[in-house]
Amino acid sequence: MSSKISELALTSPVQRTLLCLVRTVRWIALGGFSGLLAGCASYVFLEGLDRVTAFRTDEQWMIYLLPIAGLVIGLSNKWLAGRSTSGNSLLLQEIHSPTRWVPRRMAPLVLLGTWWTHLFGGSAGREGTALQMSGSLSDAFGRLIKLQHPDRSLLLTAALAGGFGSVFGVPFAGVVFALEVPTVGRLRLRALVPAVSASFVGDAMVEWLGHDHVTRLSVDLSLSVSTMGALIVVGVSCGIASRMFISATSIIRNLGRRYLPSTVLRPVIGGAAVLGLSALFGRDYLGLSLPLLDTALSGASIALTVFALKIAFTAITIGTGFLGGEVTPLFVIGATLGASVGELVGLPFGVAAAIGMVATFGAAANTPLACTVMGLELFGTAAVAPMAIGCLVAWVASGSGTIYETQRHALRRSLTGLQHS
Repeated sequence: MSSKISELALTSPVQRTLLCLVRTVRWIALGGFSGLLAGCASYVFLEGLDRVTAFRTDEQWMIYLLPIAGLVIGLSNKWLAGRSTSGNSLLLQEIHSPTRWVPRRMAPLVLLGTWWTHLFGGSAGREGTALQMSGSLSDAFGRLIKLQHPDRSLLLTAALAGGFGSVFGVPFAGVVFALEVPTVGRLRLRALVPAVSASFVGDAMVEWLGHDHVTRLSVDLSLSVSTMGALIVVGVSCGIASRMFISATSIIRNLGRRYLPSTVLRPVIGGAAVLGLSALFGRDYLGLSLPLLDTALSGASIALTVFALKIAFTAITIGTGFLGGEVTPLFVIGATLGASVGELVGLPFGVAAAIGMVATFGAAANTPLACTVMGLELFGTAAVAPMAIGCLVAWVASGSGTIYETQRHALRRSLTGLQHS
């Protein structure tokens, strides 16, 4: 020990600077390669998702096979997936306590499984797929170059940035999301350099390969006492909606575990339930439901029941074991609710929809800062103040729930520590 201390003491400032520079360059390179993997994976995923969605829309009869599609998902989860079924929760767990490699099978299984879910009309998203593919591929690369566990944690954090930034075309938000999501109330600034590299390389890769993200109209809202009050109402509504989504998904998942022990049959029942709901309420709530999102953002009037139906469709789909993410459905839930509430409180419908879109996801994922940045990237710099208000209020109103089961809470951990001290 004493020899190590003396070596550190003898290290000159120039040597320490050079060592820091070498480490920085190393992490720029590692993060960039993680972003390259994430960008390629996101491009393949997004292009395929567009095609299966278009095919299902043209071939309306495909939805009637959703229970059979659920059987295939159930068999895959039982026989092939293994630890991969934990999804994003596994990635966050390995970031916090890197002990076991992320399964290499996660990337192909979640890719094919999400395409399969959307091909038959399951109401799911795409963020979870992008994060899991990026995490699995980056960890496989880390295994190849024999990264130590602390370095794996940083590379997996960078993978989150690369996956999020590339799949939505929001590199700045990708960086903040990766730093913010593992632990509520604490940014993982140690991972800043690889996260920046991964997110921007991933986004650039998707663009270079030729996938075009949807361009949104700029949002501009002058703040006044009345608009501030209206924004608070919208934010509280979005926070409540995020809590409803988390609770509904959890209830359905727990009911399945209690009354239907067979993991193979749960998605079959879920597929039949979604099929029944679509017969009652129409097919607008299947898949990503991007037409609903576009309608809300265009400034059209939206019925107040729309967001609740999208919650029901998605909670059943995800809660019974179908693959995909929650973020795009949360975008739709938030945008449609925002437009409805905006109409009641006197906000422009499109502006309220844009705020609701990012605020609801920010509340459900406990990432209000990342979603404020996302709103700025998607809707312009003039949107930053109303977006920040909406995201913060929604996050506070949503309570302590989260869509990520292994997400940690710095404040809660500190209070527990105080209680035991």
